[in-house]
Amino acid sequence: MPDRADIQRLATEISKQLADDGRLIEAGWASYRYLVLPPTAPPVQIDECRMAFMAGAQHLFSSIIVILDPGDTEPTEADLKKMDLINAELRAFVREMEQRVTATKGSA
Repeated sequence: MPDRADIQRLATEISKQLADDGRLIEAGWASYRYLVLPPTAPPVQIDECRMAFMAGAQHLFSSIIVILDPGDTEPTEADLKKMDLINAELRAFVREMEQRVTATKGSA
């Protein structure tokens, strides 16, 4: 059975390939749907969740484009700081979700 490091390595490779193919966000949605929505979810729930997922992705991407310092040079220190803050915010969300999953699995 693959360990966590193997799974992370495979996920990274797949993500890079999907990004190259222009399908990274759609693949993220598919993963989200599989992990979060019940198999019996009605079409309206699936459609609304996809809309929310894609809207979140679009918001983040367009925000990054707007907040980066102008010019086509290397990233500035301010750019890197902004990306670090976004990374920290999203990591906090991941921890929150992991706690929910752990609490759910341990519940009766």
